[in-house]
Amino acid sequence: MAMIENDWLCELKEEFTKPYYKELYNFVKNEYNTKVVYPPADDIFNALHLTPLKEVKVLILGQDPYHEVNQAHGLCFSVLPGNQTPPSLQNIYKELHDDLGCKIPNNGYLSKWAKQGVLLLNTVLTVRAHEAFSHKGRGWETFTDRIISALNKQQRPIVYMLWGSPAQAKASMLDNSQQLILKAPHPSPLSAYRGFFGCRHFSKCNEFLTDHGIDPIDWQIEDI
Repeated sequence: MAMIENDWLCELKEEFTKPYYKELYNFVKNEYNTKVVYPPADDIFNALHLTPLKEVKVLILGQDPYHEVNQAHGLCFSVLPGNQTPPSLQNIYKELHDDLGCKIPNNGYLSKWAKQGVLLLNTVLTVRAHEAFSHKGRGWETFTDRIISALNKQQRPIVYMLWGSPAQAKASMLDNSQQLILKAPHPSPLSAYRGFFGCRHFSKCNEFLTDHGIDPIDWQIEDI
């Protein structure tokens, strides 16, 4: 795992000494040594590397990484260039088009969002190849809950986009009146038509940021 070096380290360093994290570390290390695991080990903390704590404006919460070759790179919903855009992200793009008029791009690479302050965090940060949720319940959830708690403590506006029941369950951790919680069904093809389409989370987010004197997010992903 590539070491966290920005301001997240100060916030999270105590986690690395806790028994649960030591067990998690040993489990993940063994998995990488004996099986095919995604994302590449150096990309596990990419969401934190690309979006320092002090720069977070928005949290989008996913579940676990994509589990097919050359897709996952440490940002939820995002895939590396050269991959087909996954179905949930296709639906996110459709909502962006309907909400803000964004052109639907030819790729699913979301690093542009991360670099603007959109923390693209999965609740579980690793997965065995071809086995969704195979690292669930091993300790990552405790670690990523700590990240969410750190955001909740920030005395500044932050927007949370909680899509689907697992993400919405985290709302009980959020009690900061300066911050905005947006909830909708998951953008998966199984549930997007139940209310993700038409939720207008992206325009609502930008309106909230602008109202608080914060630069809005440029959600347009360019073609590659």
